[in-house]
Amino acid sequence: MGFGDLKSPAGLQMLNDYLADKSYIEGDVPSQADVAVFEAVSGPPPAALCHALRWCNYIRSYEKEKASLPGVKKALGKYGPANVEDTTESGATDSKDDDDTDLFGSDEEEEREEAKRLREERLAQYESKKAKTPALVAKSSILLDVKPWDDETNMAKLEECVRSIQAEGLVWGSSKLVPVGYGIKKLQVQCVVEDDKVGTDMLEEQITAFDEYVQSMDVAAFNKI
Repeated sequence: MGFGDLKSPAGLQMLNDYLADKSYIEGDVPSQADVAVFEAVSGPPPAALCHALRWCNYIRSYEKEKASLPGVKKALGKYGPANVEDTTESGATDSKDDDDTDLFGSDEEEEREEAKRLREERLAQYESKKAKTPALVAKSSILLDVKPWDDETNMAKLEECVRSIQAEGLVWGSSKLVPVGYGIKKLQVQCVVEDDKVGTDMLEEQITAFDEYVQSMDVAAFNKI
C-alpha cells in the first residue's frame, strides 16, 4: 500500500485518483489517517488535481482539532491503494529529519503574519492622520478693568501703555471708557490669550507697572474659547 512520494507530481496524482470517489483516506469521517497523509504533502495540490485539493482544503480546516480526530496514526505506507509499492516510510522519515512542511503550522503562521501586517498598516495610518491634524490651542477671552488714579489721569495715554504690552499668544481687542463716579472713568479692554503662554497674573503685573497712570487692574470677565 501507499501513495509513493507525496511531494512528487506522481504521488499527488495517485492521491487525487484515490480520492476521486472518497471523501477521506479511511472511513466516512476525518481521522488520523487524513492527518498522516496531509502532513506528508508539501503544499496544496495544483488546481488540476481537484479531488486532492478539495480534500487538502477540508482537512486543513481541522487544524485546531487534528489531535482529537479519531483513529491511531500509522506509518504513511499503510494508507492508499493496495496495489502500490510502499516507498513512503523511508521518505517520510527523511522528510521529518530534513524539511518536512507542517501545513497546519504554516497556515497559522501566515495568519499571524497577516494580522501583524494589518496592525502595522493601521498604526501607520493613525500616526499619519494624527500628524496632519493641527493641535488644538486652548484660548481664553478676557475683559479687563483698568482703573486710573483720578479724573485727571490721561486715559488715552493709559490705554496706549496697556496696548504697548506685547507677548506671544496675546491679542488686544476692542476697548471703551466706562464711568465709575466722581468724573472718573475706567478703561475696559478686551484681549484674547493662549492659556499656556499668557496668564492674568502676568497681565496684572505688567499693566500695574505703569503706576503713573494705573491704580489697579481687575478681571471683569473670563471665558474659555
